Amino acid sequence: MDEEQKNHLKAYGIAFWSIKQNADVSWLLNYRGGSFLIRYNKTVEDECKTRGVSYEILPDGKVTLLLNEISDPSVNMEMVKLEKAPKIAVYSPKSKLPWDDAVTLVLTYAEIPYDVIYDDEVLKDKLAGYDWLHMHHEDFTGQYGRFWSAFRNASWYKDDVANQEATAKRNGFKKVSEMKLAVAQKIQGFCTGGGFLFAMCSGTDSFDIALSAAGIDICASMFDGDGVDPNAQARLNFNNTFAFKDFRLDPNPANYEFSDIDVTQTRNLTQTNDYFTLFDFSAKWDLVPAMLTQNHEKVIKGFMGQTTAFRKNLVKTSVTVLGENKGASEIRYLHGEVGKGQFTFYGGHDPEDYQHAVGDPPTDLNLHPNSPGYRLILNNVLFPAAKKKQQKT
Repeated sequence: MDEEQKNHLKAYGIAFWSIKQNADVSWLLNYRGGSFLIRYNKTVEDECKTRGVSYEILPDGKVTLLLNEISDPSVNMEMVKLEKAPKIAVYSPKSKLPWDDAVTLVLTYAEIPYDVIYDDEVLKDKLAGYDWLHMHHEDFTGQYGRFWSAFRNASWYKDDVANQEATAKRNGFKKVSEMKLAVAQKIQGFCTGGGFLFAMCSGTDSFDIALSAAGIDICASMFDGDGVDPNAQARLNFNNTFAFKDFRLDPNPANYEFSDIDVTQTRNLTQTNDYFTLFDFSAKWDLVPAMLTQNHEKVIKGFMGQTTAFRKNLVKTSVTVLGENKGASEIRYLHGEVGKGQFTFYGGHDPEDYQHAVGDPPTDLNLHPNSPGYRLILNNVLFPAAKKKQQKT
């Protein structure tokens, strides 16, 4: 999985497929970009050829030397067994909206199977059948993505509002915001009960904002028919959130922003100098963050979204920062634990489309088979398959 790999993204699909075939699969952390070691089987070799994935066949003697090198306490490497392929769900509307989702794009490209679920399924406790959940570009606050100002006359926006309102009514809610809070709380329960949660773009901050505003009206009249609670800001409960604290809501419903968590409207970076750096973690001591940062590059190209990156001083100290632009004081990639489960938030919309706009065509990943930004998504897909080891601290 270093620079010799012709298709990094499909390589994750090979690893996932091999686990499903009950093959002996290990993840070699920090060895040649986080390579996979799979016990030889001609079927696996044929699958690599079919999918265009680079591989090497090693004799037993070389494997022994390799494992001895990795086990040396003085080197920052580790071998992790991948035992059970997680059952994957993507939280996404069934209706056609004018934007795509990086996770579904890369899962499809890597040939990793997933199910699409949305509010009806979550409210009926269907999450219990899954191990890993991704939250699509979403607004859990019930403000329809704050698209009202620019797109309220667009047919897709009107259809989305109608669909959301019908779903809320069908499930016994008077307001979409009340339904979205209930969904967010179901997802919170999924995670605290042991599930793995991954979110990008507005699925990150709008989720935490909704949880902090439980029982508080933060929606202007054009979204729910009545006004905002004048004491909403003071009543926010940051104990309910996963990653963020002390943020301030954006009170202007015409703004394409929910709060000051996101840095999109205040940052001074451009495409030419927008990068973030992955942290180095001890593979033997900090297993999870080491898995989540496996890559063939450590400096990753930045990319924008409705939520581009997180203001550093609003991130809880309990959260592990995985990638940041230190000079801009913005965090792009973070991970944390909640209850028995774990979550990862990744800022931005599409790692290979710097400023993806509403209505733009989907990214063709055949043009980006070695994308380090997309690799971070697939790290999250695979790490729930890892055999759990007892903490060394």
